[in-house]
Amino acid sequence: MIHHERKHLVQTRKLLAQDMGMTMGAFRTKKPHTAAGFPAPISSASARVMLWDGEQTTAYLEGKPVPELPASDGEEMLLDRQEAAAELVVGPRTWDSYKSDPRIAPHTVLVCGVEHWPRHSLHAFKSARPGKKGATGRPKGSLNALPHGELRGRVAALLDACPAITIADVRASLGVAPATAQRTLAQLRGERIAQLMEARPALSFTQAADRLGYPPAARRAARDIAGTADKT
Repeated sequence: MIHHERKHLVQTRKLLAQDMGMTMGAFRTKKPHTAAGFPAPISSASARVMLWDGEQTTAYLEGKPVPELPASDGEEMLLDRQEAAAELVVGPRTWDSYKSDPRIAPHTVLVCGVEHWPRHSLHAFKSARPGKKGATGRPKGSLNALPHGELRGRVAALLDACPAITIADVRASLGVAPATAQRTLAQLRGERIAQLMEARPALSFTQAADRLGYPPAARRAARDIAGTADKT
């Protein structure tokens, strides 16, 4: 997410490489942004274009304390594709069909060429959708009202937007049973950890989980899945 008053500070990999005096080829090879302590991207975990806050990266490169970013719960926060989908509790492909709606399209903000939308515009759109009020969550007395085919994509969208999301958060957003939320989160985290370990063999399970932003409490269930996926 991007604070609406910090759009001018946003950096892409190309801008970051320039600040570091590196060619893009060297940047891709050395991957300096993966070093310990380097500021985390402000783009969502699976975003095609990685973005950073320039004030944070400048402080890091100058050896100064990296400043904290403003709180991310404001209505003016700018959300990227994955974050917008998670905010509306839909998959990214469903969001792609929403973003051209005349109630959303005029609010589109380009940040370094990447589409973002203010959170308030998403909430207004959600409120205006006929028959959708109070649609989140499950009907009283039912479990897993969400169609099975949509579950994985919706949980993945929530995980993209918030790597530390909890079982309770998934239940509140999607209205699924605790065991279903736990199992799906563990599967997705385990698979993503395994993918990162395969791409970067030097990383341990813990290091890969750290890079992905998964909290320690969420790793035990993902460990077996990551180990299995890593062998296939």
